[in-house]
Amino acid sequence: MSELPVPSSPPVSAVMITFNSARILPDVLRALTWCDEIVVVDSGSSDQTLSIARQFGCRVLHRDFDGFGLQKGFAVSQARNSWVLVVDADEIVTDELRAEIQLRLSEVEAGKINFRGFEVPISLVFLGQLMRYGGEYKMPHLRLFDKRFGNYNTARVHEDVVLNGSVGKLTHHMLHDSYGSLHEYFEKFNRYTTAGARDLQSQEQGHRGSVGQIVFRLPITFLKEYVIKRNFLNGYPGFIWSLFSAMYPVVKYAKLRELRSKRRAELAGQDLQS
Repeated sequence: MSELPVPSSPPVSAVMITFNSARILPDVLRALTWCDEIVVVDSGSSDQTLSIARQFGCRVLHRDFDGFGLQKGFAVSQARNSWVLVVDADEIVTDELRAEIQLRLSEVEAGKINFRGFEVPISLVFLGQLMRYGGEYKMPHLRLFDKRFGNYNTARVHEDVVLNGSVGKLTHHMLHDSYGSLHEYFEKFNRYTTAGARDLQSQEQGHRGSVGQIVFRLPITFLKEYVIKRNFLNGYPGFIWSLFSAMYPVVKYAKLRELRSKRRAELAGQDLQS
C-alpha cells in the first residue's frame, strides 16, 4: 500500500533577537532546523551567542538595541519568506508544535483555511519546573504570521504584533526556559522595569506612579498571582514567581517616579540658566 503524500507547506523563516543568549541557544536552534532559514539579530553579545548561531547556519545580523518592538520588527523585515516564526532565544519549539505548524500551514497553502497568523501557546519553565498552573501555562502569543499582513509595534517592552487578517490558535506549546538562575532573573528584571518605566514616561496621559499605587500594588498583585491564579499549586517555584511578579510593577512605577523627578530637576535647571 503506497503512502499518502505529505502535504506541502509554505517555507518558514524563524527569526529571533539575541544578546548574550548562549545558555540554551543550542537547544533552541536545534529545535528550529526544520525551518527554511533562521535569522538572528544580535545587539552586541560578548559570550558565545554569535559562534553558536553560525554553527547552526543562521543568518546573523547586528543592530543596536532600541526596544523590543523595533528590534523584533527589524528581524521580521529581514526574513526572506513571507511566513515567519518569532522565537525568543530562550524558547524551545516542541516536536508536537513543529508538526502542528507544518500541518496548519499546509492547510493555508491548500486554501482550506484563511488565517494570516496563529497564536502559539507558550509555557514557562521556572526554577527548573514547568509551571502547569497559573497564568504562565500555554499563554497564547501571536508568533507565527505572514509578514505581508503585519509586524511588531514599537513598544519598548511587552511588544505585540499588529496583523491585518484573521488569526488562528495552535494547541501545542513552546517551552519558555527564561531564567537559568535568580541572578539572571534579576538582570532581566532590571532591564525590563527600566524599559517599562521609560515607556510610561513617554506617554502624556496617566501613569503618574503615585505612592498609593506603589504601596498597594504589591500585596494585591501577589494575592492575584498566588491565590486567584493558583500559583500555589506550583509549589515553591509558584511562590517565588508570584512574589517576583508582584515586585515588577512596584519597581517599574518607582523607576517612573525617579525618571520624572530627574526630568523636573533638569527643567528647573534650564529655567535657572535662561
